[in-house]
Amino acid sequence: MPSNNFRPTTPLIAADTIIELIDEKNKLGIVLIERKNPPYGWAIPGGFVDVGETIEQAAVREAKEEVCLDVKLCCLLGLYSDPSRDDRGHTATAIYIATANGLPQAADDAKNVAVFPLDQFPKKLAFDHTQVLQDYLNYKNSGKVKALYPVK
Repeated sequence: MPSNNFRPTTPLIAADTIIELIDEKNKLGIVLIERKNPPYGWAIPGGFVDVGETIEQAAVREAKEEVCLDVKLCCLLGLYSDPSRDDRGHTATAIYIATANGLPQAADDAKNVAVFPLDQFPKKLAFDHTQVLQDYLNYKNSGKVKALYPVK
């Protein structure tokens, strides 16, 4: 049987982590970064999966690199793969929910970092993170992950 060296062209794979922190008043907030590179805006910490690592390992690594926090992954919120979600090209991402302790610090691709209360997210969010954070809030209120989009 002849060997087939054909490798399909596929989307890039990323991992993003919604990091939950409890503040000094025992209020829940999530960590967002302000991106220093295009596309600009506030975003959930994350980045591309490196060859040789799992998507979960990438989520933990990216959280450490961007906001200097050691996270504990709790669950997978969903997979986001709309070809138009990233202006730089087709990227599919796994969005995890995680917990962490400590104070986040902006590093790597983060220009700034802040902890936002669940009812005060910034208006200018990068990528499809407005939808992702709405799905997160729905999950927090209902315990249900996002519904699957119908296949056209």
